[in-house]
Amino acid sequence: QDWEQRQEEDTLLIERILLLVRNVLHVPPDPTEEQGVDGDASVHDRVLWALHISGMDDLLKFLASAQVEQQWALHVLEIISLMFREQSPEELAALGQGTGGAEHGKDTQELETLRQRELAEKRARALQRPTRHSRFGGSYVLQGLKSIGDRDVVFHKGLHNLKSYSHDLGKEPQRVPRRRQA
Repeated sequence: QDWEQRQEEDTLLIERILLLVRNVLHVPPDPTEEQGVDGDASVHDRVLWALHISGMDDLLKFLASAQVEQQWALHVLEIISLMFREQSPEELAALGQGTGGAEHGKDTQELETLRQRELAEKRARALQRPTRHSRFGGSYVLQGLKSIGDRDVVFHKGLHNLKSYSHDLGKEPQRVPRRRQA
């Protein structure tokens, strides 16, 4: 709702939600309780991920940037400072620049070798198969199934069509006049 349409209860609800988020993020870390493996996400990181999944971070960005929502600016600023509480400025600056030059070059080299290997495999597969498709599916003799005379049936279609074979295959059914139909 726009700020003009909000009632007093709505304003109080927004303020209470912002204070709740601030208080949840303000809880100090307890290393004795968080006995996870190295590289595991801390409780603070999991709370931040839950805020991101719920879309709360987008709402906080909106509240921080909207001109008409300036009354919440200090609450939002405090929440954002608590979000970055466990981060050092050096880590945040390094994240903005991406990976280091040596790591980036190594990753690029690995990707290039994988790409070259994939192209070589693709070329090898292209050379193995013929370039033109033969429409000739083959001819097969069905032993035990007699055709005209004493010879076995010669089947000119693919083997996958063998299940639907009948002697009437390809023949036009005789039309029965309407008055003679049952």
